[in-house]
Amino acid sequence: MAADRTPRTVGTVWGLLVLNTLGSAGAKTIVPLPRSLIQMVTMGALVAAFTLALAVNLRLRIRPSAYVLLLTLLLVPSVIASANLESGFGALFRCGRLALFVGTLWLLTRWWDGGLTFVRHHIRMYFAVLGSVAAGLVISPGAALPELYGGRLVGALWPLTPPQIGQYAAVIIGLTVLLLLGRRTDRASAAVVIVPSLVLLALSHTRTATLGLLLGLALAIGSLVLTSAAARRFFLWTVLIATVAAVGFASALQSWYLRGQTQEGLSSLTGRAKVWDALLAAPRSTAEQLFGMGLGDKSFGGLPIDNSWLAVYHEQGWTGVTLVAAIIVVLGGVALLRPPSLQRACAIFLISYCAIASYTEAGLGDASPYLLHLALAAALLTAPAAAAPPATPVVARSTPAAPRRRVPSWARDREVT
Repeated sequence: MAADRTPRTVGTVWGLLVLNTLGSAGAKTIVPLPRSLIQMVTMGALVAAFTLALAVNLRLRIRPSAYVLLLTLLLVPSVIASANLESGFGALFRCGRLALFVGTLWLLTRWWDGGLTFVRHHIRMYFAVLGSVAAGLVISPGAALPELYGGRLVGALWPLTPPQIGQYAAVIIGLTVLLLLGRRTDRASAAVVIVPSLVLLALSHTRTATLGLLLGLALAIGSLVLTSAAARRFFLWTVLIATVAAVGFASALQSWYLRGQTQEGLSSLTGRAKVWDALLAAPRSTAEQLFGMGLGDKSFGGLPIDNSWLAVYHEQGWTGVTLVAAIIVVLGGVALLRPPSLQRACAIFLISYCAIASYTEAGLGDASPYLLHLALAAALLTAPAAAAPPATPVVARSTPAAPRRRVPSWARDREVT
């Protein structure tokens, strides 16, 4: 199947998927938004995304994708566990949401051709989300930097938590840096995205996002070092600047990293370890170990789990953990087997970022920004569709035609009519 030109509607569909995965729980906003209204907006965005994707792909032309196939298989333990209704009817609702999310990705695979189109959609949409965060900071600094979150940046117009803001900022910074190194954008455009995103990342005080950005970029740029002089220069300058900053601003960096926490709080990962220990110690039947308790709100005992692997184990059991691990392994293996390229570097950044963030953030087992990041990586690693071979002309004669004899002018003049 020849690659089709990506219609503009596909960008709208991707933006609606971003809106759907923003979540409905977060900080208090300047204008109070009922949770039911937020859920209506996010779910309406998903239904609209599926409807538009179906409208532009009425013939249901899809491309093979191991990533989306594994997500489809992840629906099986989700439905099996949720059918018991131990987590309430909300579990079945979340299964339906995940099914619509996966179905929309299947419809979009038609335009997954290893190009950078979806990277640009990704950056634009999350930059627009960060724009709303910046606008809330300007309108009401007190609401955007509340004491409830220790003065960390939150969404004052749309309820976004500091980890969400840090994640979105880190992802678009990393992708924009790679586009700049690959000469797919100019310095002015890159600065418009990178500089304000760095400020918002710093104000969010999100350690996981910062670590994921640094390590993800190191791996991605490392994959380009042998083939790109710009990547080599950027890597050397980054190492030099990081060394100077570590020496000259060590105390300020340490204060930012600790966020006023004690050594005990830091060692327990802000209380996460206690929730993890309680979750692992809870008794479970064999069926619950295999298929989990059903899709929930990623909490245990009323406290957030904040670990993708334990959240998947709790909700989808060992079956879900195996499938999620297969997703990371398959995408990482395909990325390593691809020849060096900008697309491969972007995919490596996204995969490594999601793998690092999975230790302190949940989301790999349900419709979330992390699954959308990995979907972008899968789109980048998809091989372009082979063009159809040119039609072979039909030869009318089995033997070459005899050369036409040239008639001299004097003979043409004497031709008898």
